Amino acid sequence: MPITLTLALYCFAWFFLVRSLRQRQSRPPVAVPLLLAGALIGHAYSAYSLLVTPNGYDFSLFRIAPLFFWVANLLVLASSIRKPLYNMFALLLPLTALSLLSALFLADSSQSLIQLSAGVFAHIVLSIFAYSTLTIATMHALILAYQNKQLHNRHATGFVRLLPPLQTMETLLFELLWTGQLLLSAAIISGALFVEDMLAQHLVHKSVFSALAWLTYSVLLWGRHQMGWRGFVAVRWTLSGFGFLILAYFGSKLVLEIILG
Repeated sequence: MPITLTLALYCFAWFFLVRSLRQRQSRPPVAVPLLLAGALIGHAYSAYSLLVTPNGYDFSLFRIAPLFFWVANLLVLASSIRKPLYNMFALLLPLTALSLLSALFLADSSQSLIQLSAGVFAHIVLSIFAYSTLTIATMHALILAYQNKQLHNRHATGFVRLLPPLQTMETLLFELLWTGQLLLSAAIISGALFVEDMLAQHLVHKSVFSALAWLTYSVLLWGRHQMGWRGFVAVRWTLSGFGFLILAYFGSKLVLEIILG
């Protein structure tokens, strides 16, 4: 099965990556990007098969999560070509495996299928790209917070020594935030243009929390530009914005499909 093969490739990549981290290597072995590239191909096929059927699209919680993590893995791998981001896979790959296992064993094939217009489909794709990019930014912020704390406590050993300089890490964080904010803005605009009846489609909850996330990230980016926000201040605002995104998407899915379903 493609999902089983994808999981195996991710597990091998994670094993080699963790081993290289324990050995304090500056870069992972060549096998890691090759395994990840192969896993992403199988992952793409698996995500497509879960979502697209001859009778429509299935965007239930457990079926859309693998696509979400596919985008996240793809962006991290692409960014790793010019920036040292491979360490993020140590956190990202277990979550990816969990999403695939959930799709394999918990996805309900009896979920109602939907037909989508081109505009709504574009809105969904933009949302997935935005959420994935901001997920990567959040993971990066957590690593940055740990690095900052260790450096302040003069404990720059082990994992921290493998990270780029703190200034480079902060620059990368805000590059990710700017990219995610632009994608989130496009997703919100496309939703306003193409979604006809938010009340009938139970989208008010999602729209409100998405707007709160957009506002939070906007304040953070303004604070960075105007007041030089950095360090733990930037991390706290990043986590706050991501919390609203979690409530916007996964919270609404949880309420509609599990609690009320």
